[in-house]
Amino acid sequence: MVRLPQYVAVASAVIIAGCQPHPLYDQLDSSPRPIGSATESYHAPNKLGMDKNSVVPEVQSPVGDLTLRDALSAALLGNPELASYSYEVRAAEARVVQAGAAENPELDFVVENFAGSDELSDFDGAEFTFVLSQNFPLGGDITRRQQAARLAGQSAGWDYESARIALLAETTKRYVALVAVQQRVELARDSLDLAQEIADVIQRRIDAGDLAIVELSRAAVPLAEAKIELARARRTLEAVRVQLALIWGSTEPVFTEAKGDLNQLQPVPSMNDLAHLINQNPDVARWVVEVASRQAEIELARAEAIPDITGSLGYRWFSESNDGALVAGLSFPLPINDRNQGNILAARFGVVSAKNRQQAVRLRIEAALVLTYSQLINAYEEAIALRDDAIPAATNAYDDIHQAFEQGNLGYIDVLDAERTLIELHSRYLDVITDYHTAVAEVEALIGQPLFTTIKSGTDQNVNEMEPLEVEDQ
Repeated sequence: MVRLPQYVAVASAVIIAGCQPHPLYDQLDSSPRPIGSATESYHAPNKLGMDKNSVVPEVQSPVGDLTLRDALSAALLGNPELASYSYEVRAAEARVVQAGAAENPELDFVVENFAGSDELSDFDGAEFTFVLSQNFPLGGDITRRQQAARLAGQSAGWDYESARIALLAETTKRYVALVAVQQRVELARDSLDLAQEIADVIQRRIDAGDLAIVELSRAAVPLAEAKIELARARRTLEAVRVQLALIWGSTEPVFTEAKGDLNQLQPVPSMNDLAHLINQNPDVARWVVEVASRQAEIELARAEAIPDITGSLGYRWFSESNDGALVAGLSFPLPINDRNQGNILAARFGVVSAKNRQQAVRLRIEAALVLTYSQLINAYEEAIALRDDAIPAATNAYDDIHQAFEQGNLGYIDVLDAERTLIELHSRYLDVITDYHTAVAEVEALIGQPLFTTIKSGTDQNVNEMEPLEVEDQ
């Protein structure tokens, strides 16, 4: 006689035969946009056995002279917000694995005809039944569910890519701000030197009897203002240094100086050359996946509308006769009331919604590009005008007025006015070239690739990182 364990083993083998685990992970990382694609970024580990308390590893803070390449590399490896998006990608990959898993079989144990009266008062006439049941989806639910999870997971990959490009842009803008503040400190020193030089000239003329001693008091005012401005610029410099270091998780910057030249200005390409590059923006590109994901939800809803069959196989033992027999059954729901029609209709509306949002996002990116491009072209033209016309003229005027003042042909008010005009023009020029490089970084984030390299070559070529200014080690 076949024993109970053998029957149970046979039933288990029949029902779960062929149920093999799916591959551990599908890679859902989106294709990197050209900008910064050659610079290594942080990616979360893809092992299920990882420490649940794992966080982004601490990155060695750059030391010595800091280049833009150094800052971008440290940010992409050490920024905790970017790391969080990387873990979301891994979570989405795990959900793809779960979506591909079949339902667990069910094991039922039933005892009948016991604890009754007379001959059935004990277990002598009892019947013992062991049944193993398995649900079999007929509509391809598992395949559809896994496809929907895979497409939804690719959206997490696009979230990561958006965060990566935003981090590139933010790091570049903070780096530009640091270089600008360093130059502002130098400008404040130059202003102090000019004020001190004028004060020295006044002192010599007082000693020579050409000026009244009261003029020395008048010269002390711009000298004091220059010292205050220099102290303010130095405090701002320390704050901006910390702000840049925080982006890669460091509260105490250990680098010495940011090496860069904001005077490197390139002509701005036309708006027509940039408009077609909007598709490189991950916020635009992701909606191709989003629409496909909504389509997959329709297919999944249709698949779930097809009823599943539940098959069961078991063994029944009759204690009275000490006999046993197999039991088998099939269960098939009747799709009379619930045909999943509501979820199918909702998924269809979701597709229409996704297509409209796709268009809305593109229009929003286009509007942002138009505005940023306007700021970029304005900054470029003003910078060129200041650099080539206004500042040289103001410098020549100051030199002539200063020489005339030393010779006693002009008064102190004239030289002071010329000095202030020159310093203000230099300060304005520094503001404008900072705006220029900041706008370059923002445009590159909007088009998802380097601005000047792409336009110059006419191809979507990869570069090491976004470079709105020249870096000395390159």
